[in-house]
Amino acid sequence: MNVVLTLYKNTRTVFRLIDVAMLVEETRLQTLSKKLNYYVSKGQLRNPRKGIYTKPEFNPEELACRIYTPCYISLDYVLQKAGIIFQFDTQITAISYLSRTIEVENQSYRYRKIKGNLLSNTMGIRRLANHINIALTERAFLDMLYLEPDYYFDNFNPLDKTLLNELLPIYQSKALTQRVTKLLQYGRH
Repeated sequence: MNVVLTLYKNTRTVFRLIDVAMLVEETRLQTLSKKLNYYVSKGQLRNPRKGIYTKPEFNPEELACRIYTPCYISLDYVLQKAGIIFQFDTQITAISYLSRTIEVENQSYRYRKIKGNLLSNTMGIRRLANHINIALTERAFLDMLYLEPDYYFDNFNPLDKTLLNELLPIYQSKALTQRVTKLLQYGRH
């Protein structure tokens, strides 16, 4: 069983120990961990965080979704890519079950805690290849307003108002609904 070859053949770039165990059908996790650490010492794999192994070139978005699960990429990161906010930031922001900011190999990851029923609701979240979960622009917008009621947005044009109205009920918040209605009606705060 060549662990590295099996991982390199896989399209994913980030693996937890349990992922590797399932791929190579190894039940002895301690033995597998020793093998993986050997490959790390040889430069064939990386170990950027305890219990997480990556190919030498890995996708930071994929890592963001594997460090803490469940989670999905949202907030500033998505809004910036969509042109809703203009301030540039390289930090990857995600919604999770805890609030924490960490740095892994010069990349900052910020996790924001949200209620469990919202975190588990997949409406408005795309599941991309390699276990990357990322919010649609509208979901990221609502997440941001839910967590930061007075947040300033630069541009509302990319937002699909119909989709916003479809997503609003999952938050079960009259205050959020009022804020969204006001913002879309009158623009900035």
